[in-house]
Amino acid sequence: MKNSKEHAQRLQKLYRALKRVHPKVEKVSYDDPIEALIHGIVSERLSEVATQRAMKGFRETFVDWNDLRVSRVEEIVEVLHEDTAASRATAFALTTALRAVFDEYHVLSLQTLKKVGKRPAKQALEHLDGMDAYVVGYCMLTSLQGHAIPLTGQMADYLKQHEVVDPVADESDIEGFLTRQIAAKNAYEFYELLRRESESPKVAKKKAPRKKAKTANVVKAKK
Repeated sequence: MKNSKEHAQRLQKLYRALKRVHPKVEKVSYDDPIEALIHGIVSERLSEVATQRAMKGFRETFVDWNDLRVSRVEEIVEVLHEDTAASRATAFALTTALRAVFDEYHVLSLQTLKKVGKRPAKQALEHLDGMDAYVVGYCMLTSLQGHAIPLTGQMADYLKQHEVVDPVADESDIEGFLTRQIAAKNAYEFYELLRRESESPKVAKKKAPRKKAKTANVVKAKK
């Protein structure tokens, strides 16, 4: 990434600022990676608030994850409350991934991935249909003790708009940069703080920042 030293300084400044303006983060950890997979697929396209509502709806509507696996897209969309392109894409990705897990392991559980190393576990996830970098990263971060900072499109856009990363960097480059700068023990905290910030009403309503916008201005606007 171009100007990596300057971006690294801005990143650390942003991290400190986010810790000041947002509530303390409680780390989320899933015993079975299948739970992380489902949460990850939903949270990639929906806000965290909508994701929590969806997960609650799934548990109330479906008997178990196998019931979710064999459900029609329309049934899942109904639980998601909004018939949008994002909801339909989420529903399709869920059924695709859950079917891939069942076809591969003959059970809707990914506990077996906890018995192998992190690299083989990541590779196994990457080979499943319906998976992408965000979902794999979320599973590694929250269930497989991996060093990952998954990014939604909103999170990546926030970093670019505030010049914390190179504006032409793709999400893979950004994720690599973040994991080099943010220690594994702080990865979930940073992920959650950045997610909260990128989804906050103030950010959503705010116009595109000026070209010379600085991280300090973001913090000042929140005081």
